[in-house]
Amino acid sequence: MSVQPTPGETARILVEALPYIREFAGKSVVVKLGGAAIDRESDLALAQDVLLLRSVGVRCVLVHGGGPQVDTMLRRVGKEPEFRDGLRVTDAETLEIVRMVLVGKINRDLVATINSQAGDEPVAVGVSGEDAGLLMVTPADSALGFVGNVTDVRAELLHRLLDDGLTPVVSTVGANTDGHPYNVNADEAARAIAVAMNAEKIVYLTAAPGLLEDPTDEDSLIQRLTSAELRERIDHESVGKGMIPKLRACADAVDQGVGFAHIIDGRVHHSLLIELLTDHGVGTMVKREASW
Repeated sequence: MSVQPTPGETARILVEALPYIREFAGKSVVVKLGGAAIDRESDLALAQDVLLLRSVGVRCVLVHGGGPQVDTMLRRVGKEPEFRDGLRVTDAETLEIVRMVLVGKINRDLVATINSQAGDEPVAVGVSGEDAGLLMVTPADSALGFVGNVTDVRAELLHRLLDDGLTPVVSTVGANTDGHPYNVNADEAARAIAVAMNAEKIVYLTAAPGLLEDPTDEDSLIQRLTSAELRERIDHESVGKGMIPKLRACADAVDQGVGFAHIIDGRVHHSLLIELLTDHGVGTMVKREASW
């Protein structure tokens, strides 16, 4: 049985949130949802968080990956997933599966979930990085196949959607100048979008509490560090290869003008609200300078 907060506790939480609401109203926040943190109940909680933030004037853009779901579909068709330095090797067949899973399945499900919580006014709109040149890319490395590095983000498209009261949900398949699709690492895509939008914050929802001093001990959470301190940890033996693109994206984001980067546990319901609107937060926060 859940324990309900007392009226006094509820009032304290609301009062604590007020200065953060004032601070972030009218500002952009890019939220990246990792595939490992995607499930029905967590998606519902995230949808409620995004809608609440929207209602108080925060301009949220949701960017999603879908690695585990792509792995499942690849194995279903007899292909074993292959990675190099945390990035997916993407041949032509794998690319088609990536597009099918990210654009055709996960994106549509997230849009439907958000709109199911929005009442009589659906607000979420699905956007692929291929749409209207949102994510322009060049090939990352021939050894990775159809994997692209983002060279340009059409940020005005996202701002226009937000100005119209809509909430963009972006799937991370980009295109080159010839219109050929490329798989884009979702952590890197979210960083590029946040920088292009001059976002106040970028938040990575993961299947971990944040950056841990000891990856075997979830109580060893590192709550705050600078981008320089984060870079020193990227190549540490305790950091798993799958976490490296995320950490590098956080450091790059704040060094390129995003106010704060956060790594939080997407499995904890309403972790986004707790991290953004309370004093204590729940994950790891990265800032360029150590002025906390």
